[in-house]
Order: sequence, then structure tokens, then C-alpha cells
Amino acid sequence: MSNIFPSQHPLVAHKLTRLRDKNTQPKKFRELTREIAALLTYEATADLEITPRNVETPLTKTSGFELKENIGLVPILRAGLGMVEGVWGLMPSAEVWHIGLYRDEETLQPVEYYNKLPVAPTVSVCLVLDPMLATGGSAVATVDVVKRWGVDRIKFIAMIASPEGIAAMQEAHPDVPIHLAKIDEKLNEIGYILPGLGDAGDRQFGTA
Repeated sequence: MSNIFPSQHPLVAHKLTRLRDKNTQPKKFRELTREIAALLTYEATADLEITPRNVETPLTKTSGFELKENIGLVPILRAGLGMVEGVWGLMPSAEVWHIGLYRDEETLQPVEYYNKLPVAPTVSVCLVLDPMLATGGSAVATVDVVKRWGVDRIKFIAMIASPEGIAAMQEAHPDVPIHLAKIDEKLNEIGYILPGLGDAGDRQFGTA
């Protein structure tokens, strides 16, 4: 699993534990989601390309760097929306493109219902955001869409993942690195991650 990157950061472990807690209310759940997303993005973007840039400080001229690549954020609706603000805090110029998928609860297969990507890609790197990588169906389908759009450099960022979801992504898209807070134990009989954190969308938006 050379392209799987579970975070080793103690802050991520601490915040994920609070996120899992069934007593965590929606407001705090949203805050933790933003914070974990920012920490995972910090780790996931360590290899972004930079280019030299000269600046003038209040005291003198000096040289520095700026990001060379245009970054796109692709949150998988609806749960992925909660991760955007955390990433935007680090990269406020990143573009956000929404892809809407829901999981058919009988077949567990993704169904696409929203996609407004322009004809030609406007970014060179895409970060696909979803709190949970469960069966992998939505993740695989979203990366399919982004690749068809014409973006070759894609990273997937999730808070937790099942081994089954990771396997599905690796089989379909072995070139896409997966950055996580934690790899969980397994899926249950209805396709939910164990121990998991429940339905991330419901817990964010108070619709459980």
C-alpha cells in the first residue's frame, strides 16, 4: 500500500477520537471536520510544485516561493462539503468544483446526480474530498469523472477508510494517493465502516 498515507500526527488522532464520539453535536462535528481536513491537506500537499518569487519586506528585498500549480477541490456531495473550509484556510485561491453522488442503499453503487465541471480543466491538481472511504464506489466514480475532465494529478483525502474501500480505489486508480486520518477495521453487512463515525453528512448537518 505504498500510496496509502494514514496520518501519524497526534492532533489528528485526538480530533478523530472526538469526531467519532456519538455525543459530539453537529456544531462541534463540523469544527472537527474542518480541522482534520486542514491537517490532512497539510500532509497531502507536501509535494506540490513551487516557483521562485521575489518580494520586498518592510526592511529589504528577498526571495521566496509561491505555488506553481492551480489547485482544485472536488468535495463529494454532501458530506465532502464540510472539508472545504478547512482546506480553503490553507489555500484560499483553490477552485471548488462539486460532484454529487449518492449511494444506492440496495446495490451500494454510486449514482451521479450533479456535475457542473466545465468542458476543459482549469486546474492541474485536484484534491477529492470525502470524510469516509467506505465501499469505494463514490470515490472511484468521482476520480473517473475528474480524469475524464482531463486532470491527471489527483489526491484523495478522507478522514477514515475501510480496507475494502482502499482496495477498490487501488484496483481502479492505483496512481491516486490516499491520505487518511485512520484505516478502520472493516465494513458491516450494510456497507458502513466499523468502528466508523456514523453518517458523516447527517452528523454535520443535524439530519440524523
